[in-house]
Amino acid sequence: MTLVDALEGKEYIVQNIDTEDDELNAFLFSLGCYAGEPITVVSHLKGGCVVSIKDGRYNIDNQLAAAIEI
Repeated sequence: MTLVDALEGKEYIVQNIDTEDDELNAFLFSLGCYAGEPITVVSHLKGGCVVSIKDGRYNIDNQLAAAIEI
């Protein structure tokens, strides 16, 4: 399951990040988004979703949300 399918307000554990872009993987790692870390979808928007990772909230697009497996 990916973040696109996640329920709002429920905490999930990141299982895998399926991207070929090393720069994007490094960016997500700097946010604290990597395998084994908890992530919560705060809300779904038309073009993406708002997620809570550690102490921050981030708006990510649907393409990136589809690459984060939970």
